[in-house]
Amino acid sequence: MNTPCTQLRAWALHLAARGWHVFPVSPGAKKPPVIDRWETRASTDPDQIAAWWRQAPYSIGLATGPSGLVVIDLDTTRHAETVPDQWARLGITTGTGVLRTLARQHGQEIIPTYAVSTPSGGWHLYYTSPPGAALRNTCGVLGWKIDTRARGGYVIAPGTPVPSGGYELFDDRDPAPLPTWLYEALVPRPATGHSAPPVAAATNPDRYTLAALRGECQRVRNAPPGRHNATLCRAAYALGQLIGAGLLDAATARAQLTTAAQALITDECGCTPAEVARVITAGLTAGARNPRRTTPRTSIRRAA
Repeated sequence: MNTPCTQLRAWALHLAARGWHVFPVSPGAKKPPVIDRWETRASTDPDQIAAWWRQAPYSIGLATGPSGLVVIDLDTTRHAETVPDQWARLGITTGTGVLRTLARQHGQEIIPTYAVSTPSGGWHLYYTSPPGAALRNTCGVLGWKIDTRARGGYVIAPGTPVPSGGYELFDDRDPAPLPTWLYEALVPRPATGHSAPPVAAATNPDRYTLAALRGECQRVRNAPPGRHNATLCRAAYALGQLIGAGLLDAATARAQLTTAAQALITDECGCTPAEVARVITAGLTAGARNPRRTTPRTSIRRAA
């Protein structure tokens, strides 16, 4: 009988045969992994994989670090989402468009590689990581609507259905080596301090900004296992956009995020104080480069 468990198990075994480390994720795709310490327990062993997918029709998580992969996650705009000015002027509304533009700026093209379409209409582009590279997950470092998954990260693998669609294999060729220009943009730089790009910082944030700060910090505290890095990265990026808009000062954002992220530093994952600081710095810096467009509160009140 071709049951959902059978189909998912077949996909998981196929991916493992390519040398990629997989593990079960709660049905519904982006929910927390079923197993603790998922990055170290992700497996290519057929017996282990068969045992996992006999239990339930789990979504398939693919641990990018142990698999030697860097996955470029190209997202799309959500309903009523504001596009940063630098991309809106060019008519670009997706991560795919941003990546194409960045490639052209480097005199390159997006080379064909293993590719998966995502339920949101975006893409996962799989590349092999350079030998010995210590690349980690990033959020917005390459550009708007572009995240990456490497060490410490995972993606939902092709063949995984979700209520809004599925992760569909588009190009089954072997992953291409990560292009040099992408590697150079992603390789960690020596720390030069904890400041985001200089902006006119608000020393007295309004109540809307403070509510956003509280909300992002609460999301970080509540981040589920397996989503610590991604949640912290997105929160730092969102607050970085407020910094770039002059609505929030970087010191306040960093201090609040650092305090909230203490809840993530446990024995159950790879979060460390140094990793938390790195993710916060990267997220704040990337967000500040793409300031949130706002309407002055005074204008809103007058219009009302």
